[in-house]
Amino acid sequence: QVQVVESGGGLVQPGGSLRVSCVVSGSIFGINAMGWYRQAPGKQRELIGSITTYGRTNYADSVKGRFTISRDNAKNAVYLQMNSLKPEDTAVYYCNAEVTNRNRVSRLYWGQGTQVTVSS
Repeated sequence: QVQVVESGGGLVQPGGSLRVSCVVSGSIFGINAMGWYRQAPGKQRELIGSITTYGRTNYADSVKGRFTISRDNAKNAVYLQMNSLKPEDTAVYYCNAEVTNRNRVSRLYWGQGTQVTVSS
């Protein structure tokens, strides 16, 4: 059994910053790529970016230069640092992780999401 839990969402003013976290726990042999997605009301879920085991990142054009993804392999955690936030960044933010469990079976796991609201 593997659990993915996000935390750190909340209300922030335009131009502000927020960091959301995601921790993976359970029957883990290893974690490969980890990623962040978001879904705004009435819109499809979109990829924000991802990070490999070795720290290589890629980002959607809409967040490049404002958002930074990092990870702590010792803690099975991935972070999303969001700066210069805009109202259009308002969404539920989801983490996913490609996890290999102790039976050496790999699959993608998703968290339940954390709400980020950018408003004055």
